[in-house]
Amino acid sequence: METAALRTRLVEVVVPVHNEQRALRASTTRLHAYLAGTFPYGFRITIADNASTDDTWRIATELAGELPHVRALHLDEKGRGRALRHVWSRSEADVVSYMDVDLSTDLDAFLPLVAPLLSGHSDLAIGTRLARASRVERGPKRELISRSYNLLLRSVMGAGFSDAQCGFKAVRTEIAHALLPGVEDEQWFFDTELLLLAERHGLRIHEVPVDWVDDPDSRVDILRTAMDDLRGLARVARETLSGAARIPMPARVERAELPKGMARQLPRFAIVGTGSTLAYLVLFSSLREILSPLAANAVALLVTAVANTAVNRRFTFGVTGSAGAMRHQLEALIAFLVGLTLTSGSLFLLPDRVSYGVELIAVVIANAAATLVRFLLLRVWVFNPERKTTR
Repeated sequence: METAALRTRLVEVVVPVHNEQRALRASTTRLHAYLAGTFPYGFRITIADNASTDDTWRIATELAGELPHVRALHLDEKGRGRALRHVWSRSEADVVSYMDVDLSTDLDAFLPLVAPLLSGHSDLAIGTRLARASRVERGPKRELISRSYNLLLRSVMGAGFSDAQCGFKAVRTEIAHALLPGVEDEQWFFDTELLLLAERHGLRIHEVPVDWVDDPDSRVDILRTAMDDLRGLARVARETLSGAARIPMPARVERAELPKGMARQLPRFAIVGTGSTLAYLVLFSSLREILSPLAANAVALLVTAVANTAVNRRFTFGVTGSAGAMRHQLEALIAFLVGLTLTSGSLFLLPDRVSYGVELIAVVIANAAATLVRFLLLRVWVFNPERKTTR
């Protein structure tokens, strides 16, 4: 039953290719066998051919006909970023991802890459070759260029991620759909721009150390790619300074926003809470002259709790009229009991014959904890306009 539930989640793996007739068949067959044999979620492999001039497209269509869960897509224009944008923006999968056709990254890192996205823990995930736990085999030239580029990103752009160029990434599909309109590059800088945009919007980027073996027959023009990346960085820096890089994000994606209504409710609740605390302290101090600490605390807390609920009902949560007022008071008594338990417990745990000042400090601290519980109860239950009530 659990396996069937996992299979309902879909991960799309895009393999962008340009003139890769040499490696395409072997790599796709290996990737398909690995996912079919070990991957616990549903998957689809999309071979995105961007303007190949050799036999790449023919091989891609053959593979799509031979292997289940494999499809082929052809674009008339070249560009890895263009291919990823085309597939990701149209995908209905839960998570979209991509990897280089040479499969330089060990496939055992793929499940750790996508699992935090499927669980909702993270928004984007990248493989990193620069972590201490990573094992990397590549020449000194590529190593120097990669480390220099990522150092530039961290020092100039303030990037928090460690490896922008590793061809092993995944994104929650709703996040990809929100970010893609703000990404301009269609080539190799696409990855970096996507990550910088994600960080600027406060999204969570998960990093997975990977084992990497460099492909000596790689078609990447290192010098040209490096120059394009530098031009892309300059453009993004200008847009960031001008404010043009900010894009509208759905409320469920934007991390900086409070839940609906809370921006108004919090300050109002704080005002009411401050008044209630002062009233509680006055009552507790007066009653302490004639009652025990526990009895004075209970009476003062009950009186201020009833008043607090009535004021918050109208002022903080905007509930008008008398309908439901008694029910609200009775339900809010749960918050009163939480506060009574915390404050009474703090007084009970004090040593005998402590000073009056120590008693006040104890009940104020306990009241602070009870206030947080009270706000949550009032917001999500007592005065929640969307709750369903039964007679």
